Amino acid sequence: MKISIIGIGRLGGALAIAFDRKGYKIENLIARNIESANKIVETLKHKPTILSANDLAKISSEVILIAAQDSEIEFISAGLAKNLSNKAVVFHTSGSLSSEILHDLKAAACPTGSIHPLVSISDSISGADRFTNAYFCVEGDTRAAEIAEKLVETLGGKSFSIETKHKTLYHASAVTACGHLVALFDAATEMLTKCGLDKTNARKILLPLVESAIENLKEQSTSKALTGTFARADVETLGKHIEVLREINSAELLEIYLLLGERSLCLAETAGAKKENLEKMRGQISLAKTNLK
Repeated sequence: MKISIIGIGRLGGALAIAFDRKGYKIENLIARNIESANKIVETLKHKPTILSANDLAKISSEVILIAAQDSEIEFISAGLAKNLSNKAVVFHTSGSLSSEILHDLKAAACPTGSIHPLVSISDSISGADRFTNAYFCVEGDTRAAEIAEKLVETLGGKSFSIETKHKTLYHASAVTACGHLVALFDAATEMLTKCGLDKTNARKILLPLVESAIENLKEQSTSKALTGTFARADVETLGKHIEVLREINSAELLEIYLLLGERSLCLAETAGAKKENLEKMRGQISLAKTNLK
């Protein structure tokens, strides 16, 4: 099966490398940045032809992956619909958009769908190794979904499907679990630097703690995996945390702590923490949030 990939950023490049390793022929890479595309080509066994966005009529692959930015996908779909000589199966890799954005291709009788790998890709080279055991959200018409599942299986991943109408909510969940986790870690790192540590050491110190929490989540429910101040319903320590976060004069860090604290209290309640203490802690958080305004 021959594949062409449009958009050779981190994800597009990682997919090109991963499929090449599995024996698929990457026929074309369509890229704005020729230099970046050439770097990907250097890593591939089967050397694809690099095309520009003006060369869509030259694509004859059986499968086309659109790994471009969300704002460009509909425009690319329209261009492909006008220029394709075959009825290729076309997927986009957006997490938040459904296959409905490929309506021009669907009208041109091309099977259409979306494939979104639920994995963090920070660069193409290391990202190519992260598809194994990753989950991929697959959605689209029947023919496209069947091929998508085979592609995912080839990469060593696991596919699951959701209704088209839920695609954006699914993506918000993914951003909260991954992107917001990174932002939260950055906030925790900033707190630790206020203790006199530099950022590099703060990261090294906190990472094993985060990793241990992930290991707990692999084996336990969220309520059981919760540890620390909120799991113990520790009223006194919560008060001290609020006080010290006020002292470092960072309303943003305090607000993050309070909002997540409310969620943690719900988990602690599910786990059976002392209700009297939980109510006191809710009162502390409510008062602190009021004082933020």
